[in-house]
Amino acid sequence: MNFYRNEMKQTLLEVQKLSATFTDHAGSLRVLDKLSFEVMKGDFLCVLGPSGSGKSTLLRILAGLVRSNSGTVTIKQRALHGPQPGIGLVFQDANLMPWRTVLENIALPLEVRNHTNGTLTRAKRLVELVGLQGFEHALPHDLSGGMAQRVAIARALVQDPDVLLMDEPFGSLDAITRERMGEELLRIWEMDHKTVILVTHDISEAIYLADRVLVLSARPASLKLDLKIQLPRPRRPSVRYTREFGKLAARLRAAIEAENHL
Repeated sequence: MNFYRNEMKQTLLEVQKLSATFTDHAGSLRVLDKLSFEVMKGDFLCVLGPSGSGKSTLLRILAGLVRSNSGTVTIKQRALHGPQPGIGLVFQDANLMPWRTVLENIALPLEVRNHTNGTLTRAKRLVELVGLQGFEHALPHDLSGGMAQRVAIARALVQDPDVLLMDEPFGSLDAITRERMGEELLRIWEMDHKTVILVTHDISEAIYLADRVLVLSARPASLKLDLKIQLPRPRRPSVRYTREFGKLAARLRAAIEAENHL
């Protein structure tokens, strides 16, 4: 059954007039400039923008790893101050502990927080969710790049975060594996509609995955375009070859290229 979710939803995350400037011995660099947007619960949001526009910086601020100079980030109407269990983060590199098995890597965040009850059960459930049955006791060196990223996604989900942040999680994979991982991510997302914010440079990937795509301006980044992706769900790879998909891609490309030519 194809559908587009248009039901009334509550705001989960809100960014208001977020600005960030980094200063060192060489001077100051303005990265974000009064950036504002909100994310609804259960939404899949992708962030695009010119290279160096501050997309990764934005994600690190949302994760509580970097402080902004001004502005606010609220999650479930509570101001964000540093890392918290309600936020999961997946980087471009899986960054797995090489001496720990798949199960042990997934369970690591719970062990760090001394959440021992049901840890193994939760880790096993996530192994199944990301499709790694049979590899529970494998070490990272026995995994392909795509499999390692599945472990990283499961590790981020093990604490049942309110928001899953993903910073170019498939950027190091070849094109075919990247598309397959996008399909896997959608399958995982469709299980419980976890709120996802994904940074990517790939326009096609953003359209295929997202409910909305934000395009950031050149640095210092402000919001250039907030585009709804009103394509039917569940999505299949064939949607990439439709006229509607092409129109969305052209609009996003034009917005990004306009910034690159400034």
